[in-house]
Amino acid sequence: MLKKRWVLNDDVPKDVVEKLTTTLKIDPTLARLLAQRGITSYGEARDFFRPSLDNLHDPFLLKDMDVAVERIEQAIEKGERILVYGDYDVDGTTAVALVYDFLKEFHDNIDYYIPDRYREGYGISYESLDYARQTGVGLIISLDCGIKAHKQIEFATQQGIDFIVVDHHRPGGESLSALAVVDPKQQECNYPYKELSGCGLGFKLAQAYYQKRKLPFSRLEVLLDLVVVSIAADVVPITGENRVLAYFGLRRLNFKPRAGLESILFYSNVFRKAKPDNVSAFTREIGISDLMFLIGPKINAAGRIENGKKAVDLLVCKSMRDTHELTLDINDNNTERRSLDTDITRQAMELIKGDSRLKAAKSTLLFDPGWHKGVIGIVASRLIETYYRPTIILTESNGMITGSARSVKDFDVYDAIDACSDLLEHFGGHKYAAGLSLRPERLEEFREKFTQFVEDNITEEMLIPKIEVHSELDLSVVAGKFFRILKQFAPFGPGNPNPVFVSRNCFAHGNVRVVGNKHLKFRVSHPSMCNSDLPAIAFQQGHQLMNMQANKTFDLAYQIEENEWNGQVNLQLNVKDIKFPV
Repeated sequence: MLKKRWVLNDDVPKDVVEKLTTTLKIDPTLARLLAQRGITSYGEARDFFRPSLDNLHDPFLLKDMDVAVERIEQAIEKGERILVYGDYDVDGTTAVALVYDFLKEFHDNIDYYIPDRYREGYGISYESLDYARQTGVGLIISLDCGIKAHKQIEFATQQGIDFIVVDHHRPGGESLSALAVVDPKQQECNYPYKELSGCGLGFKLAQAYYQKRKLPFSRLEVLLDLVVVSIAADVVPITGENRVLAYFGLRRLNFKPRAGLESILFYSNVFRKAKPDNVSAFTREIGISDLMFLIGPKINAAGRIENGKKAVDLLVCKSMRDTHELTLDINDNNTERRSLDTDITRQAMELIKGDSRLKAAKSTLLFDPGWHKGVIGIVASRLIETYYRPTIILTESNGMITGSARSVKDFDVYDAIDACSDLLEHFGGHKYAAGLSLRPERLEEFREKFTQFVEDNITEEMLIPKIEVHSELDLSVVAGKFFRILKQFAPFGPGNPNPVFVSRNCFAHGNVRVVGNKHLKFRVSHPSMCNSDLPAIAFQQGHQLMNMQANKTFDLAYQIEENEWNGQVNLQLNVKDIKFPV
């Protein structure tokens, strides 16, 4: 097991914590959590605890949004054919479904296109432009891709096809010849929130269109379930505007989900209630983790194994009657995906274990021409769980080497790849996840340059998994009012993490056992708890059984959650790490 370092987040002004404690009449620990999120006043706390769609920014603050809306209006007025184009991952397919859905209300001459991951690759393909020309498309709206497609967009323009690029990835240095580029990460864009997902930007496009035509915003709320799925799956910060969209997206998903998402949940054994109430239409409330682990992987599986268009087909279904066959196909894709990533992860682990140089390195870069392109990103993430360091997994596709990169906390893998850009045909992505392609003859030079960049720029501290501890906590306060208020901090995610607490000098109470061959289940208590205790689960920590059974006291890092079992909901500590005295 990887040793972890606990880092207490104590960089908050004491006077702010005291002010919030008094003003809001809450536990000082909760006030501290608010201060860590930059909340310093009653008004800011009110907006945080009571998100409002009125707090969304004006979409026309996005550079080129006015041009984009005007061109869409023109296309609709002229009956022009519009092609909605997107990436094959969750963010791309939800974005395409959203924009297609909203435009379909006003315009029938519309189609959508998702490139084939294996034949066409990431981004705007020439094959798609041929399809657009052959089918009479006059306007392409690209979502979650296109910001670096300089040659393809120039080619489309020469063919008489206008491009609106709606993307959230970092732009390249060269300006695009697209008619409009909507990307808050452009240097010239002064939009106040920079972290929207691709689907979130698609929603802003719809919002702008409605706003200009003075249509009621309430009609857009049907699209918010797609937005929250993209926010969860693309792991964008759940702060600011994203938190508002996620909050109302979850509410929509729980109360009145679109048929495609309901079908995925149904086949994941999350069933609809016979008589839905105003809390959730399902037997349990759906949260961000469900989107990350139940919905997201299945939508992604379509593009990894077959074609992401199947995911859009499902997401735009209007009736549950139309969803079953598509959902079963996507479930089959997901089963195949799991088998592939398990097998390739095993092979990759064996390569590292068998090479002392690879084991001691500060980064992982592995290549096998036979590995399945659709799962190499997942494999990179799996390897980081064991070898905690920046990781690139490469395979061969259509005569090129293509790969996915994942990173560790605080290390920007995009910058590392950018430093090798002279050796690459294409690359793009974010701080912690990126994709790239290169010619086979450049592989060894790229390996050497990337490895050296990481060696020169990563610190030893970055190579040790960090548990950010938000506060120390007396276990006796966990239940009751404290947890009722803590629940209102959700939805949790990057930028608004589910808090990790530390309690000192705890002890196990009653039976300590290993479940599922590797997880530790026990009850935890503390002298301050007056003979009461709390259930706890420590995933992947069965190796701590002997220490627990020796009746040692320990320090615990954990999150507080609700555990549902057989219709009963109880508090539980989700243990992130256990430290015994040396």
